[in-house]
Amino acid sequence: MRNVLLDLVLAAALTTGAASAMAQSTIRIGLQEDIGSLDPARSSQVVDRMVLRSLCSSLVDISTDLKFVPMLATAWNVSADGKTWTFKLRKGVKFHDDEPFNAAAVKANLDRARTMQASNRKSELSSIDHVDVVDDSTVNIVLKAPDSALLATLSDRAGMMLAPKTLADDASVQSKPVCSGPYKFVQRVQNDRVVLEKFPGFWDADKYPIQKVIFLPIPDTTVRLANVRSGSLDMLERLSPSDVKSVKRDANLTFISMDGLGYYGLTFNVAPNANKALRDKRVRQAFDLAIDRDAINQVIGGGIFTPANQALPHSGQYYDTSIKTTKRDVAKAKALLKSAGFEKVNVTLSFGNSTVSNQMAQMLQAMLAEAGITLKLRPMDYAAALDAAHRGDFDVLYNGWSGRVDPDGNLHQFVSCKGNLNYGQYCNAEVDKLLNDARVKSTVAERKPLYDAANKILADEDPILYLYVQPWPYVLTKKVQGFVAYPDGLIRLRGVTIKG
Repeated sequence: MRNVLLDLVLAAALTTGAASAMAQSTIRIGLQEDIGSLDPARSSQVVDRMVLRSLCSSLVDISTDLKFVPMLATAWNVSADGKTWTFKLRKGVKFHDDEPFNAAAVKANLDRARTMQASNRKSELSSIDHVDVVDDSTVNIVLKAPDSALLATLSDRAGMMLAPKTLADDASVQSKPVCSGPYKFVQRVQNDRVVLEKFPGFWDADKYPIQKVIFLPIPDTTVRLANVRSGSLDMLERLSPSDVKSVKRDANLTFISMDGLGYYGLTFNVAPNANKALRDKRVRQAFDLAIDRDAINQVIGGGIFTPANQALPHSGQYYDTSIKTTKRDVAKAKALLKSAGFEKVNVTLSFGNSTVSNQMAQMLQAMLAEAGITLKLRPMDYAAALDAAHRGDFDVLYNGWSGRVDPDGNLHQFVSCKGNLNYGQYCNAEVDKLLNDARVKSTVAERKPLYDAANKILADEDPILYLYVQPWPYVLTKKVQGFVAYPDGLIRLRGVTIKG
């Protein structure tokens, strides 16, 4: 906050025409959390992805209607057996250090992301057997078995490319990544800002008129909105639902909202050394019965927190309409606890410390208390909460997932036995088999029954309670023109301008 206000003072001091022009070429974007990592292989937060989308181009991207479109790859095809994908690469592309982008760079990045011990992309890329360089502009990705989610995977962090010469220096990749996107890395000050500046050598540079991008983490939604209203921010992501009405009435602001592909929910730690009560599915089911999702939507969500009952979005082809959202039943929740041998249950809820998450934690605490579940609240910096989750240092974790185009991205890495984001260490061999089988099928008709079967098991065992659909509400000043929201919630600055 101090530095945001400092920016205002400095901006006011710029009085020459040149300085004024420079000021208009900078966009300041308020983020809900501080980033965790700018290494695409390590990253596990949505705010990382928001920054990375401007910094690191991926092999493919998505359109607003969720079709796959060219990015670093201009064309692709798959062999008849579904096991070899051939990508033709864009020629003349350079990384920010002027190193050429080519097939060898693709191989180096994919090999790192799928084998590095600390990589969170390993389960996403586990179908890859090897990557072959055909020539400078052609690469083959050879799979162990067909993988219908591969294009979706390569449209996100797993497909983002870093300069190969930098990969040997792991610390450097984390502190000052060198990519090939429209903007290059300048500075990161933890819990304060990330600064990017335009890369003039970008292949599509003329579509990015903004010269500098400053991302500022401001967890307090009230402060974030106040900074947009005062002009110290040009834009914010994830407006608090309670502020939607007032923003819509403000003639100086633009409100844009998009239904997302993801969810917010509660992940239970069911590891062998975890809280004994949570390892019993009847206790997890009691949690489900004690929670009123409609009340959450009305009281906290302002009507935009659509209740969720599974990991897959309502709008998708794979949504299972047979799974019904649990209605609150405190008496039944108490009976389930008793049948599991517990009159009372005491657990700790870990969550990223923001305005909405604090409201949610307090509301959950009150609801669960009525069913005999005492919830101790553990607010943390969001990155620290995820780090603790990776270590298994939690009882129950409240967090969100921004969602993926393919259903595999919303399920496999969270609930498969060896999933990289399976924080709670849930493991069910039948779920693994269903999800792995769904990966190798090519049509919706073949895949949907497998996802339906997996979702029914998950709805019964409740390793994750899905609370509400992730919305993407943005606020922009009237100076910001050309911004388009995408269902994945990422901020794309192509065609965005700042008007005087």
